[in-house]
Amino acid sequence: MYRFLLTPRWWGINLFVVLAIPFCVFMGTWQLGRFEDRVQSHEQAEKQPDPSTRAAKPLDELLPVDKVTSGRPAIATGTYADQFLVPGRELDDRQGFYVLNMLRTDSGKALPVVRGWLPGSASDAQVPAAPRGEVTVTGDLQASENARSKGVDVRGGLPQGQLGMISAATLVNLVPYDVYDAWVTLPKPEAGGTGGAMKPVPAAAPEGSGLDLKAFQNLGYTGEWFVFAGFVLFMWFRLVRREAEAARDVALGLVPDGAEAGVEESGAGSEESGAGAAGPQVSETAADRLEAGAGGSEAGSDGADVGPVGSEAPAGSQDPMGSQDAVGSEAPVGSEGPGVAGDARAAEAGSGR
Repeated sequence: MYRFLLTPRWWGINLFVVLAIPFCVFMGTWQLGRFEDRVQSHEQAEKQPDPSTRAAKPLDELLPVDKVTSGRPAIATGTYADQFLVPGRELDDRQGFYVLNMLRTDSGKALPVVRGWLPGSASDAQVPAAPRGEVTVTGDLQASENARSKGVDVRGGLPQGQLGMISAATLVNLVPYDVYDAWVTLPKPEAGGTGGAMKPVPAAAPEGSGLDLKAFQNLGYTGEWFVFAGFVLFMWFRLVRREAEAARDVALGLVPDGAEAGVEESGAGSEESGAGAAGPQVSETAADRLEAGAGGSEAGSDGADVGPVGSEAPAGSQDPMGSQDAVGSEAPVGSEGPGVAGDARAAEAGSGR
């Protein structure tokens, strides 16, 4: 009954199922692993103290930025140089912008420093001036932003002096010096009151840590891949069952082999049978009429036998009006009697129909 599984068509279906199910299971397991990693990193972050409360270290000792060093206080010394505004940043459910200055260090590289946040639009904002001379800043270390970071504007087309993403890859095209692949945000307003109007920007959690929306997306993808694997198995079982039932019906004679072709042939045969059924009806009608004509001819012949006894006129006889029968007035061969005429008419009617 299941020999159809060895046909070329079913070889292709079986190969697809054999490859699809392990692939779906693998992808579901991988997504589940990503979710578990995020859960573990979230638990570890809760057990560790707040990075901003730990002792500050020089910037070079904390680079490169990872999940451990992100948020740690970093110390850097230098002088402020170029200034940029970063629009489209939200703080306390209000729209505003960051004020970012480049701190040029003794190493020749510059460190982006977010001095604070201001509400409103960055186009016509009055920004407090940065401190002059050499300064030492202590700020929470952050990794360079990317296209997936919150608040990043990757559309471009910003006015001069504005920046859509705090990243070394972006800043290196705007300044003539090297830039650290990191940035710091000042946790407190600057001394001296020059930046007192700006609010400090809190450090963000490192990307890929914590139970954020992406973590639950991984959990949702896990369920989807396992559902796909179950659906493939269900459809294969359903196709096998339907094919087996069809083969069993053919074996039992409930459905003739090649039923579809038989349906088409039966349709064509029904048309031919309809035409054949109409033919005998016509032939039977013609036969009936021929029989009727034959009956009329027999009656006509009887009349012809009786007619000459009293109605046959001698040659050259005259009618009471004195008109002599012409030669052409003699009854023609086909009109010698009513029986002969009826016979001819019946024959013509039968042949015409």
